[in-house]
Amino acid sequence: MATLTISKDEEKRVKALGFLSNKGTDNFSGRIITVNGKITAEQQRVIAEAAEKFGNGVVTFTTRLTIEVQGIPFDKIEEFRAYIAKAGLETGGTGSVVRPVVSCKGTTCQYGLLDSFAISEEIHERFYKGYHTVKLPHKFKIAVGGCPNNCVKPDLNDIGIIGQLIPNFDEDECNGCKKCSVEQVCPMGAAKVVDGVLEINKDICNNCGRCVGSCHFDAIENGTPGYKIYIGGRWGKKIAQGRALSKVFTDKEEALNVIEKAILLFREQGITGERFAKTIERLGFENVEKQLLADDLLERKQQILDAQLHLTGGATC
Repeated sequence: MATLTISKDEEKRVKALGFLSNKGTDNFSGRIITVNGKITAEQQRVIAEAAEKFGNGVVTFTTRLTIEVQGIPFDKIEEFRAYIAKAGLETGGTGSVVRPVVSCKGTTCQYGLLDSFAISEEIHERFYKGYHTVKLPHKFKIAVGGCPNNCVKPDLNDIGIIGQLIPNFDEDECNGCKKCSVEQVCPMGAAKVVDGVLEINKDICNNCGRCVGSCHFDAIENGTPGYKIYIGGRWGKKIAQGRALSKVFTDKEEALNVIEKAILLFREQGITGERFAKTIERLGFENVEKQLLADDLLERKQQILDAQLHLTGGATC
């Protein structure tokens, strides 16, 4: 059996830099942040070179769209970081902080309703990097899905955004066709012709946008882009289904502000060691939603950030 020489304090220090111990060895996996799951061909080449130069030549992909290079000796960690930095890459993604963002491929997908890559990059800069030194009760995960297909499971993250296209239905243009093209194309069964007029059940409609442009008489010629936000999802040993806020946001900045308010609320009102889902359960969903739709948290932002909270951290994995 190999003799381990790295102290627990040193192991903890490099873990904060994104280097996780390879079980039973003095080697580490370096976790490279991809920002939103997208890297260039040049960055791929540099990662491959770094894996051969400093690691064991193996590159793995995490479920959170980060890349890990395995088998990096402890004394090669700083050289590895410097080597990948020349391609604009960095390591990280651990601890009781905002974690790297997960994104679907957005508008390159036939169903994509928003540019997931672009908004994920904004979230990365504003919250992953901008809040990198802000300690939270536990890790805080964010996901962005381009449509209600939920490929990246936004509702199983602490906060998730889902792209929306709210159909703008013009009843005056509806001919009440017996064979309604809108009704036929709706995957949710929300659109029905009733008494000669199309009706869209808002309780069933998920704003997937499939109906937009499908009416031969232009009754739904266009739609309003939007953002549906889920809070309190959690995947892991204890699973929690996130709940959607009652409002569908049509302004991107307002939606991003909700993310920031959620982080501030979690920092201020969360208990060290609990996930956001537990905080919401303890405070009550209606209470949390009311705070996220108001401006008080942002107005008290600096006060919340300056508070001496969660100094021990809560993330154990």
